[in-house]
Amino acid sequence: MLPIGLVQACSGIDPQANANALRAAADTLADQGARILFTPEMSGLLDRNTARLRENARSESADPTLAALRQVAASRQVAIVIGSLAIAEPEGRIANRCFVIDQKGEIAARYDKLHLFDVDLPNGDRYRESASFVPGNAVQAVQFDWGRLGLAICYDVRFPALFAALAHAGASIISVPAAFTVPTGEAHWHVLLRARAIESGAFIVAAAQAGAHEDGRETYGHSLMIDPWGRVLLDMGSAAGTARIDLDLALVDETRARIPSLRHAKPLPAPQMAVAAP
Repeated sequence: MLPIGLVQACSGIDPQANANALRAAADTLADQGARILFTPEMSGLLDRNTARLRENARSESADPTLAALRQVAASRQVAIVIGSLAIAEPEGRIANRCFVIDQKGEIAARYDKLHLFDVDLPNGDRYRESASFVPGNAVQAVQFDWGRLGLAICYDVRFPALFAALAHAGASIISVPAAFTVPTGEAHWHVLLRARAIESGAFIVAAAQAGAHEDGRETYGHSLMIDPWGRVLLDMGSAAGTARIDLDLALVDETRARIPSLRHAKPLPAPQMAVAAP
């Protein structure tokens, strides 16, 4: 069994305050015997004010959350998947970057969010994640002694091909940290994550932001642990906090043997187009 720890956060606009809260949560989960911990998207800084976000975003070497959680990982000998941080890049752009920290406190892997959320809504609201963030350009999996971990972030959950690629790379757990809003969370969060677990035959670990934030947004919460059969093993509800759960990774091979869709997948030709009579 693999002991997992999840942090459900309500991150704000003060990076140091967020770092302190995450350090305390990580220590709590380490005390409970977790071997690998997961935090949400934008763990260290959640702010929809673009100017303030750019002002407060830090480089990797100066980010307080990254430094704090690397110290916890090394001192407590736990691995930590930092769902993502706002990392300052050249020319005022920001990377929405996940970090995998090993038990020595070293950065084992990085993953920049591939899919950015740009939308024009019927009510006139416009969201342009690409105005502030640089998209990633690589699919990332990480080898641990217990198996392989695949990485995704929030909006990535709507793109099944990414999860198929991670499953074909041998991922037995896929991390999906997020900061879903309440309306989309209520409509889509559970069904999307259960679908990705079933399709990939992998455990889904989805650490989420939750509650009313300093920047005025409200996030859905409901951090989830889902098994390869699509069963919800843990739902953390709508309040910030921590949770620990044990995973039986043997379920991955068992489920993929029962539903061998990964082995049966074929490259698809372009659709043929027929014309129906009027």
